[in-house]
Amino acid sequence: MSNSMNPCLKISYVVFAFFSAIFLGALKGSLVGPVAGPILILGNVGVILGLFPAHVYWTVDTIIKTNRFDVPLKVAFLIALPALFGIWLGLSIAGSVIIGVLYGFFTPWVSTFEAFRQDTELDKFKHCIVDGTWETIKGSCTVVRDFADVCYHSYPAYLKELRERNASFEDTQTLRLIHVPACIVVGLMGLIVEIPLYTIIAIVKGPLMLFKGWHRLLHDLVTREGPFFETACIPVAGLTILLWPLIVIGSIFFSIFSSIFIGLYGSAIVYQERSFRRGVAYVIAMVAEFDEYTNDFLYLREGSILPKPQYRKKRVSQSAEFSVGGSHGARSKFISVSTEGPAILVASLTSSRSVREAIQEVKMMQIWGNMMKSSEIKGRELLDANVITTADLDQWLKTKYKDEAPIIGSGLPSYSFLHFLLRSIKFGADGLLLLDGVEVNNLNRPQDRLVEWFFHPVMVLKEQIKVINMVEGEVEFLEKVVLFGSDIKRMEAWENGSVVPQDPLRAAQIEGIGRRLIGIATAISKLPSYRRKFQLVVKSLMTYSLDEGPSSSNLIKSIASTDVV
Repeated sequence: MSNSMNPCLKISYVVFAFFSAIFLGALKGSLVGPVAGPILILGNVGVILGLFPAHVYWTVDTIIKTNRFDVPLKVAFLIALPALFGIWLGLSIAGSVIIGVLYGFFTPWVSTFEAFRQDTELDKFKHCIVDGTWETIKGSCTVVRDFADVCYHSYPAYLKELRERNASFEDTQTLRLIHVPACIVVGLMGLIVEIPLYTIIAIVKGPLMLFKGWHRLLHDLVTREGPFFETACIPVAGLTILLWPLIVIGSIFFSIFSSIFIGLYGSAIVYQERSFRRGVAYVIAMVAEFDEYTNDFLYLREGSILPKPQYRKKRVSQSAEFSVGGSHGARSKFISVSTEGPAILVASLTSSRSVREAIQEVKMMQIWGNMMKSSEIKGRELLDANVITTADLDQWLKTKYKDEAPIIGSGLPSYSFLHFLLRSIKFGADGLLLLDGVEVNNLNRPQDRLVEWFFHPVMVLKEQIKVINMVEGEVEFLEKVVLFGSDIKRMEAWENGSVVPQDPLRAAQIEGIGRRLIGIATAISKLPSYRRKFQLVVKSLMTYSLDEGPSSSNLIKSIASTDVV
């Protein structure tokens, strides 16, 4: 829209666009929701119920076989399993229903408002009609597919690692029977204390969140800041104002729901600290943590008037740790939910960034796309050099666990990720340099907890590679390590000019970097949507290899049999 347009016409246009989008979005939601919602609900519930017997068997089998727990702790887990699986069934089915309804109805509605970001009036009209219809239905199928991958592939992979991981006597988790009554008492105390107090705090501060949020949004509307910076985005921001009460109500319910798990975690504190007193201190402190957290978001008084006793002997670091071992086992530590209370989900009430500023933030989809594209490019190079074969690709497509086809399942992503880091180092990037030239660093990375878990360890690994300053032959040796792992025969067969360091310490450092790369790639592979995306990469490589070499009807059939939605 021209900036020279009469202000009255601008206002009339925005008002007309806003109410037209509301009506059209509601109409699309009412038509698409009854199709997309049931697909998501029935699909997820079918996966949950269909795999439930397998989940029970896998879990019990892992608890019995693992040497990470002593006998009393195994017995405690087995006794608690019926309650835990009951919670899983209730929450997962209820969550599927809620997500299905919200996704089916609101996605077409929001897509209608997003269409106003288009440049021309014709594009806006076209996208208002089309966007959020068939894409929402396909998206519901994709959600079911990703959820099934997590339940059928990722969860068994975690259990398999736990079951096969060798633990030393010092690493074995033990349970003394004297702590069992204390764990039960503190867990019940946590429920009795946290649920009502979290509810009171959330309900009391809910109206403040409502009015402060509205005040911030209306201030941006009047001053043309934040989401109102561009005229095309005003309808989207108007929808935010309209839906803000629902966001506040959802935040309150989420806070109350979170208090259940925060309270129960008191039992874990008793077990970890071996102290009933520290468990009680945790229960008291988490109420103050929650009060302080919400005060910070709503710009009220600093801290909390509630007592906040220390419940850890040693303060837990607020940064996530991530370490990977090779023969010593893979290990990942993520920050515990106990270190900070679940807060009301408050959208930032500070002055919002403009749309142009927000665009500078790298999106997670952009990172996923670069990772997969890099794996495909490196895969084709390895196929051309006969380093990997069509049989390797076919084996991965037919296996359930990546360690049954490690060259493709973990080797290829690790090899690709290694070259990501080497390229970033070569061009002097402070962060990660993507294939499209965009640099991902602490300032523009996606503000997501999953990204936080992986970004810092990756940056540490990048610095380790930079400091060790490998020569070309050593880099090629590291390539062998990450691609073939412990397959010595395949490593020796690939003559890539590698040089094994004569210094045992330097060789161990390079092999350690390789194990950490494999560990990070393996951890990323368990995330939702990864398997679906990587399967498309493997199929593309399979097609490429068949086009380049002799055709095989059996391999073509195997590709067709693994088609995804």
